[in-house]
Amino acid sequence: MKQNFDDIQRKIDYRFNNISLLNMAMTHSSYANDHKMKKTNSNERLEFLGDAVLELLSSEYLYDTYPDKPEGELTKLRASLVSENPLANIAKTLGINDCLMLGRGEEITGGRERASITSDAVEALIGAIYLDGGMEPAKNFVRKFVMVNIDEKLLYNDSKSMLQEIVQKNKLGTLSYEIVSEKGPAHDKIYEVVCKLDDKVIGNGIGRTKKAAEQEAAFIALKKIRGTKCI
Repeated sequence: MKQNFDDIQRKIDYRFNNISLLNMAMTHSSYANDHKMKKTNSNERLEFLGDAVLELLSSEYLYDTYPDKPEGELTKLRASLVSENPLANIAKTLGINDCLMLGRGEEITGGRERASITSDAVEALIGAIYLDGGMEPAKNFVRKFVMVNIDEKLLYNDSKSMLQEIVQKNKLGTLSYEIVSEKGPAHDKIYEVVCKLDDKVIGNGIGRTKKAAEQEAAFIALKKIRGTKCI
């Protein structure tokens, strides 16, 4: 586990003075429960703090970066950047999934890949960085990992509605989504979905829920229709 923690610290370019804070950030409540630990030893309190720090720092960044955007647009933009899916992607980038300490039940049911758990761990990590080093390293983390690829994240979050709007406006045909495969046990399924325009497949996506798979398929389709390279 120490090697994994070293890897996280290297990736975020921050070394903890108090490593127990990082340890707590990676401790899910199910692990604390299984090991008869106090609930306050899990990452829930750090997540609470990190959520507030993230909201402040992301708001500050967007306020400075987009001086012409009104409050409503800034609020929508912030929500897209700090929502569950982008934070879960950060967790994968940093290898947080592998470092999480989970209870047996969560481990068996695929909790290590569950976006709700991994996104919470990212917020807990932000809280831990803030407590350990103050606002400056927390700000560095948010700007390096959260406030990046903003246009791409907006496109992803709005992809289904944007794709539907383009298809209808330009009368391109009938848009539909179709599940082409389901893999894994009932508690840990992986769905593969294709996005179709009439009978032609224009995008495909994979996710742990049907909605997530459809969103990814729409994102790929939208990028193709707009004539840009898919990332």
